[in-house]
Amino acid sequence: MRDETLVVRAGRPPASPGGAFLPGPVFAGPFHAAGDPAASPFTYGRFHNPTWSAYEAALGELEGGIALVFASGMAATTAILGSVLRPGDAVALAAECYYTTRVLARGYFAEMGVEVRLVPTVGGLDPAQVTGVRLVWLESPTNPGLDVCDIAAIAGVARAAGALVAVDNTTATPLGQRPLALGADFSLASDTKAMTGHGDLILGHVAVREAAWAERLRAWRTQTGSIAGPFEVWLAHRSLATLALRLERQCQNALAIAEFLARRPELLRVRYPGLAGDPSHAVAQRQMHRYGPVVSFEMAGRSEAERFLAACALIHEGTSFGGERTTAERRARWGADPVGEGFVRLSAGCEHIDDILADLAQALDRART
Repeated sequence: MRDETLVVRAGRPPASPGGAFLPGPVFAGPFHAAGDPAASPFTYGRFHNPTWSAYEAALGELEGGIALVFASGMAATTAILGSVLRPGDAVALAAECYYTTRVLARGYFAEMGVEVRLVPTVGGLDPAQVTGVRLVWLESPTNPGLDVCDIAAIAGVARAAGALVAVDNTTATPLGQRPLALGADFSLASDTKAMTGHGDLILGHVAVREAAWAERLRAWRTQTGSIAGPFEVWLAHRSLATLALRLERQCQNALAIAEFLARRPELLRVRYPGLAGDPSHAVAQRQMHRYGPVVSFEMAGRSEAERFLAACALIHEGTSFGGERTTAERRARWGADPVGEGFVRLSAGCEHIDDILADLAQALDRART
């Protein structure tokens, strides 16, 4: 079944007279469960929920594995790190990965006795860097730099060293690339972003190939209470039906934006994996089906970037990405990413490309004056 059909049909119940195409969310703490709890499919809302089950079934089909939904992308990240790592273990963390993941690993997990190694993953992985490592953590494309690492090649190096591999797939989504098929043991995403695409919920998920890891993650979710609300999960499942449509438009817009920006002489650099001249384009062509909605570019400095953002009329300034409206922000304002003061991350929305380009043009022109 093709992606465009799968996102519409996955996790939905079979047709039945009078049945809903997507049943509404189930709000429940306790469920009716007389006698032996094992005889009831649902017993208590921290353990399981039929709304979760439907969305997880859909995600599993998209990811090519077993999926579990979590309260946020960082809850999903924490679940993997917490389920895999023990005091004395080592984790090789992509130096380019999401800053909150780096903060979490170098803070809480390092304090618990986990050795955290920040390693560059663009261009491959030196086997010496993963000697004695329990987990290799990748992100591709990276946020916000948009570097793409060769997941299959790195997974091979990690496997030879006896390490597991997790890939943060938030920027690409499963329609952009499927890490499990490329050799990863864990694929995770912040569903807050392109997966749901409307900027109206916080959610995350993890997909795995092995049932044993699914059970470990499920136990972590149950015991820590990092569960998602049924309404948010239902909204996510509803939004999933338009994922292919949204991504198609967003990726078309992102490429057109990147090509437009690449012609602007005042910009220091433009990054987009789908751009023919991008440093990551060759790797992206091999492993990605879609290049994602995010474009990054660098202006001369902070004042230029701030003037540009203030001059935008259609493009809204805001953090996060993957939504149906085009947004942009100066990432250095957070003080966490290794980027220049004039670095701008732009998330292409679903508006008409002519309107987006017109807004970019007038804002860039005004930023120069």
